[in-house]
This record gives sequence, C-alpha cells and structure tokens, in this order.
Amino acid sequence: MSIFLEPADVAQLTGRRLKSAQVKQLRTMGILFYLNASGRPIVPKSAVEGRKEDALVKQKWQPNGI
Repeated sequence: MSIFLEPADVAQLTGRRLKSAQVKQLRTMGILFYLNASGRPIVPKSAVEGRKEDALVKQKWQPNGI
C-alpha cells in the first residue's frame, strides 16, 4: 500500500493532465507535494486526508543536560 496518491488520483484532484499544470494547480490549492526525478508531482495521501504527516514532524534537538 503506497503512502502517495496514484497519478490518476492527482489528475482527478487537480483537474489537469499535464505535469506542469498539475504542479501549478497543487500550488494554488495549497496541497503538499514533492517532485520526483521525472518532474511528476507526488502527493502524500495524508495531505488530502486531513491527517498530520507524522514522519515529517521533527522534534527540536535538546541536549541531555550534562
């Protein structure tokens, strides 16, 4: 099970078929996405399901209190 939307889902979400048009629409919609090596927008499912992306949440570094 992939954590990313399928290309057909991205096309349906954006209403666009071209990669460049999908990227533009995702930016307009404010939806988190990444570009893969071929320039295709990759959208995490959590970006549209309303969940927080736990894997990307980083905690602030703090020393051990030496």
